[in-house]
Amino acid sequence: MKSRLAGLKLFALVGLILPICSCINNTDSLTPVQRSIVMDSVQLMVDSIAKTISREGPVAWLRYFENSPDFYMASDGQLAFTNNDSLSNFLKNSYSKSVRNIELSWNHVRIDPFTSRKAGVAANFHEDITDFEGKKTASDGYFTGIAHQTSQGWQFQNAHWSIIHTK
Repeated sequence: MKSRLAGLKLFALVGLILPICSCINNTDSLTPVQRSIVMDSVQLMVDSIAKTISREGPVAWLRYFENSPDFYMASDGQLAFTNNDSLSNFLKNSYSKSVRNIELSWNHVRIDPFTSRKAGVAANFHEDITDFEGKKTASDGYFTGIAHQTSQGWQFQNAHWSIIHTK
């Protein structure tokens, strides 16, 4: 009788642990169709960013960065913005007053779905930045970020830009 009771307890414990463990690793639970949906929708965001920034200028970036206190951005290995408010303030009150136009293009975009609502994004980028005096500055580098599907669509939860500095 004791061994039967111990067996039932073990069975009940395993019955509780298995569902919990199956929820922990969502990346393996995405079907090929779900992975494709995430990859396609995040790619649409990346394409939209290049077109929108090139057409509307630097403040347009704000619609692609999550408006959350958890947002942060790094550049060249250093924390540049600790939250969306600091980035918004910089874009609206400083950067947009010195940059008239940005032509942004991406290549070799890599999208790694983590879940149906989160994905890693990495890409080479090229920017031609034109100031208000007409001076154009080109820069190239590498971008990484975590894309998160929010109520406003896909947005970056965080981002890191690495610029290739010429000697």
